[in-house]
Amino acid sequence: MLNIKGVAVALVLLAGNSMAAVSPQDAARLGASLTPLGAEKAGNAAGSIPAWTGGITQAPAGYQGSGKHHVDPFAGDKPLFTITRANLAQYRNQLTPGQVALFETYPDSFQMPVYPSRRSGSAPQWVYDNTARNAVSAKLLDGGNGFADAYGGIPFPIPQNGVEALWNHIARYRGTYVVRRASEVAVQRNGSYSLVTSQQEALFKFYDPKGSYADLNNILFYYLSFTRSPARLAGGAVLVHETLDQVKEPRQAWGYNAGQRRVRRAPNLAYDTPISAADGLRTADDTDMFNGAPDRYDWKLLGKREIYIPYNSYKLTSPEVKYKDLLQVGHLNPAYTRYELHRVWVVEGTLKTGARHIYSKRTLYLDEDSWQAAVVDQYDGRGELWRVSMAYLKNYYELPTTWSALDVFHDLQARRYHVQNLDNEEANTIDFSQPTADDGYFTPAALRRRGTR
Repeated sequence: MLNIKGVAVALVLLAGNSMAAVSPQDAARLGASLTPLGAEKAGNAAGSIPAWTGGITQAPAGYQGSGKHHVDPFAGDKPLFTITRANLAQYRNQLTPGQVALFETYPDSFQMPVYPSRRSGSAPQWVYDNTARNAVSAKLLDGGNGFADAYGGIPFPIPQNGVEALWNHIARYRGTYVVRRASEVAVQRNGSYSLVTSQQEALFKFYDPKGSYADLNNILFYYLSFTRSPARLAGGAVLVHETLDQVKEPRQAWGYNAGQRRVRRAPNLAYDTPISAADGLRTADDTDMFNGAPDRYDWKLLGKREIYIPYNSYKLTSPEVKYKDLLQVGHLNPAYTRYELHRVWVVEGTLKTGARHIYSKRTLYLDEDSWQAAVVDQYDGRGELWRVSMAYLKNYYELPTTWSALDVFHDLQARRYHVQNLDNEEANTIDFSQPTADDGYFTPAALRRRGTR
């Protein structure tokens, strides 16, 4: 049963596509009864979810700085219990249909070790300040395909409908300029896999501290990825200009072919286009749990639930964990995972009549402390549960922000899964401290120059 709380949430259930920001009186709840990003500050009645007291505010001892692998601030925590197929009925109400299906698909191996809930989510003060301003100024564009008059923070910290909550996920804080070398794998039914390794860079224009909404020119962020291995793919690259309103101005993407030394437009990198590096296990808009234009679905905000979600996943990305030990048949090795009970916003998208997509419905479970989608359940054209995606969250305390450490995409019917952002065996991890690139760095001409070096 959905746990609906508060007057604002009750209003959500009656709201249509409201175009208005919240009142100053409602916005005043941010930082008072609500956290600066709009979560409930208080813990739950049972005491199993604690109150938010600021989250992680400094890096733990031993951390060597941005770009270096993270030290686990909760290394001393022990599991409270482990959910298995045998005791699933006891915990079913705190799981999503997709999580339940994973137990049923892999009854002998899938487990969820549950740890004490740590509300570690935090963000810089300037993001909090901008979020407070956005609360009273942000508004959806026509049809909900974008938003206006918001910048540098969560656009709708007190959401009034499903599409506002969805935009909070899409436009959440992940730093300004990020660089990482990481791998992705498609794990087959027998557990075999081949790494595809790339160098990735992203400039989140929406979070340029020196910018403003007027400076965006409809660009949310730039993304650039060069494939490093295997040899047959090495040298290839993709450049993306992610637009804020993708109906008005579709996402622009280019691919670089190393053999031909040519840059070409990639016009179809959107919606349900299959991603080749994922062996067909991930669509373009599955990336980052959900991205791109929301226009093919009707989105409803169903309120809040208390769900066991991946959280504080530091052990999972430790350089001491080797890929051969982490990547098992059917799913990640449960010994390295950590789940906690957290409140999540439930957002349901139903495919519009006449619209085309391989998913007829997708349900997103958004962590209330960060707006990051932690779990997504996707349904096929028959209405049957087909795929379940999970983002294994942790606090990148060098910023700070809560973001996924690994994204995992399960195909329940094919019994295969895809994993993004593996960097355990890399010398370094994601780096937020590099000098910020400018817009000219993310152009097709610059891509061509870099590709011919």
